[in-house]
Amino acid sequence: MVTHPGDRPAAVWLHEVKVSAVDNRCPHLGFPLHKGTVTDGMITCYWHHARFDLCSGCTLDLWADDVPAYDTEVRDGDVYVSARPREDDRKDYYLRRLTDGMRQNIGLIQGKGLIALLKGGASRNDIVQHVALFGVDNRDGWGPGLTILTAMTNLVPHLSDETAYLALYQGTRMTAGDCAGQAPRRQRHPLDTDQLEQETLLRWMRYWTLVRHRDGAERTLLTAINNNAPLNEITELLFTAATDRPYANVGHVLDFMNKSFELLDLIGHEHALRVLPALVAQLVSARGGEESNPWRHPIDLIPHIESLDTQVPDLLAQGAGKTWDNAAALVETIHGDDPLAIIDALKSAIADGAQPLQLSKSLAYAASLRIARFGVANEFRDWDTAMHTFTYCNALHQSLKRCTAPALVRGIFHGAISVYLDRFLNIPAAKLPGERGTLDDLPTDADELLKQFIGLLDQRADVDDAAKLVARYLRQGHAVEPLFDTLTRGAVSEDADFHTLQMIEASIRQYHEHTPGSNEAEHILVAAARYLAAHCPTRR
Repeated sequence: MVTHPGDRPAAVWLHEVKVSAVDNRCPHLGFPLHKGTVTDGMITCYWHHARFDLCSGCTLDLWADDVPAYDTEVRDGDVYVSARPREDDRKDYYLRRLTDGMRQNIGLIQGKGLIALLKGGASRNDIVQHVALFGVDNRDGWGPGLTILTAMTNLVPHLSDETAYLALYQGTRMTAGDCAGQAPRRQRHPLDTDQLEQETLLRWMRYWTLVRHRDGAERTLLTAINNNAPLNEITELLFTAATDRPYANVGHVLDFMNKSFELLDLIGHEHALRVLPALVAQLVSARGGEESNPWRHPIDLIPHIESLDTQVPDLLAQGAGKTWDNAAALVETIHGDDPLAIIDALKSAIADGAQPLQLSKSLAYAASLRIARFGVANEFRDWDTAMHTFTYCNALHQSLKRCTAPALVRGIFHGAISVYLDRFLNIPAAKLPGERGTLDDLPTDADELLKQFIGLLDQRADVDDAAKLVARYLRQGHAVEPLFDTLTRGAVSEDADFHTLQMIEASIRQYHEHTPGSNEAEHILVAAARYLAAHCPTRR
């Protein structure tokens, strides 16, 4: 029979002179289990024929997940069923189920585990820690899923509960997908010494990266961490090696590195020994701008870039104590057609007192404009070319908050050259909202604007109308948090790809670097809206 002992239906069975009760909804897709059968102590669901142990509710078909079971008693001929299933409020149980879902790469089990943990009061950071450590232990190298897991967790404070759940689910799903079929990471060990100075470890790390020697680089990093080197020294160790190759792996090396430190901020720096070594494989194998034809022809930019290794410290010394405020002119120069003039302008700015964070903020804005003005006549995959530059520049800006070593300042020049190389994507340049006609025919109500924006995602590549709706929303002075939620919801509910989720997070992070209501803040979210609309609808 079916009864309702608590907040859900339960199927109560009399089998072999014993009363048992389970949730009446098959955990696979919700088919009523009382329409199935019990044979030899096993329930069989008649929809997809998943089988469950009647006593415990545990599944014999792992794709189906366990069904919650209830305690029962018979007293004087009456059957009593507990008001709650046995596994309710069991954090360890749901963490185990989440792990099972990741190990089997079954999104349904992952999603249900996340719902149960969040509903049961588990902290988001505890959940992220559990997922992240699974990701670094079960794949030989940092996976894109870990980047998305960190990015989506960064956005959670700006999101509604439902969107936050979907965001965490996407990070979990991608992390599990990265690990599917992969060999676990082989653990290496630090050198058995505490006598190595930071300068020595730094030279070694740069050398191992240059000669692509993973074992040497990883043991050097592990030694620094194991000897309790200050966090600023560890960041210098990694970021210096990362920027020795300009714009390595189209910016992903620096981007992933930045995300690894953001992940440690979320789950605790005591996990550095497990998390940071996952970066080394990509670090030593990456290809940089020096191996890319556009950086060599028609102008060989690499000698100019390499000379910065010795010039940047002197430029920073020249600018000490000075004040610089010429961001608009710098952005215009970065968008110019002369790469050497761009390099000279950045060098002059540093010598005139520009702080690294001022420069990286301007650089990220310049990169966002390439997307805001992206011409739709370009090849579709060129959206990613511009997006890679923007997310690299955002990662650089976030990294400079953590480490201001001259070696990392070189990354500003690398990002500026990448913005320069993307110039063809703005020929002809798309118009920003309001540059061609007004926005007066659009609604003024906040909810209606957000509703129309989500509706546009059902139409292929309606990028200009999406940009207009976002601009209209901001110019009406509406609260920006619901817009953040809508942009994120549009991506995570669409099962958007890695790059789209990267783009949304980087845009929201960069929006906060500018004054609300400013043109710069608006243009950054316009870029996010255009990119998102270009990549929707996804396969559903």
